[in-house]
Amino acid sequence: MKRNKDHIALSDEHNAKGIELADHGMLDEAMREFRKAIELDPDSAHAHDNLATVLTEKKLYREALEEYLTAIRLEPDAPTAHYNLACFLATHGPEMAIDQYKEAIDLDPEYPDAWVNLGITYADMGEVQDAIRAFRRAIDQAPQDAFPKHELAALLMDEGDFREAIQLLKEVVRLEPDHFEAHLDLGICFAQKGFYAEAEKAYDRARELQPDDLLVQYNTAALFALWDRPDDALGHLAGAVRIDPEKVRGWLRTDPMFDALKKLDSFRALVDGA
Repeated sequence: MKRNKDHIALSDEHNAKGIELADHGMLDEAMREFRKAIELDPDSAHAHDNLATVLTEKKLYREALEEYLTAIRLEPDAPTAHYNLACFLATHGPEMAIDQYKEAIDLDPEYPDAWVNLGITYADMGEVQDAIRAFRRAIDQAPQDAFPKHELAALLMDEGDFREAIQLLKEVVRLEPDHFEAHLDLGICFAQKGFYAEAEKAYDRARELQPDDLLVQYNTAALFALWDRPDDALGHLAGAVRIDPEKVRGWLRTDPMFDALKKLDSFRALVDGA
C-alpha cells in the first residue's frame, strides 16, 4: 500500500512540533505529537525513534525499546537507528532490567531468582544497600541455595564487613563443599580479620580444588608474609610467579602485604626476575 502523501506531510509537521516540544522539556506534549505523527504515517521511522527518546526520558523503558526496534524494522539500513538503540541499551539496560525484575516480583513476591538477580544488578550499579536487601530476600526465600549467600558475602567483602561475610561463606561451603571461590573468599576474610590458621585451612582447601590457581598461590603467600612465615610465603610466591610472572611482579611492586619480605634478596629476585 502506498503511503498517502498528504498524511506523510502532516505527519512530518507533528514530528517536527514534537521535536520542538521535547527540546523545551515538554515531554508529555511531545509524546502526543509523535503519536499523532505515527497515526498519520505508521511507517515513519523517525517518529518512532523520536517517541522512543521521549519515552526513555519518562523512564518508560519497555515502551521505548519497542519504539526503537520498530524504527529499525522500518529502516534497517539506517545507521542512526542502530546507534540510538545501542545508546539506549548501554545507558539504560540495567535500569530496564531492574524494572522488569521488580515487575516479576510484583507478580510473584516469592521469586528468589528474581530477587538475587535484582541484587546483582543493583550491585553492578553501585546501589549497595538496595543490593543487600535484595540478596537477603533471596536468602530468606531459598535458604538452601548457596548462590545468593555467596553473592551477598562478596558484596559485604567489598564493603569491608568481613565478619558477616565469614558466616555466609561458612554456609556456602557447607552447602557446596567443592565451591572453590567460596573457600578462596573465606581465606581472604579470615586473613583480613587476623584469623591466620583458619585462613590457611581455607586456602589449603581451595588449593586442593584448583592447585594451579594464581589467586590461591598469591593470597596464600600474602597470608604467610603477614604471619611472619617468610619461607612459606616465598614458596607460594614462586608458584604464583610461575603461573603469571608479569602480573604477579606488577602486584608485588605496590602490595604492602609483602613489606616484611622486601629486605630479602630472594624476594627481590622474584620481583626483578633474576
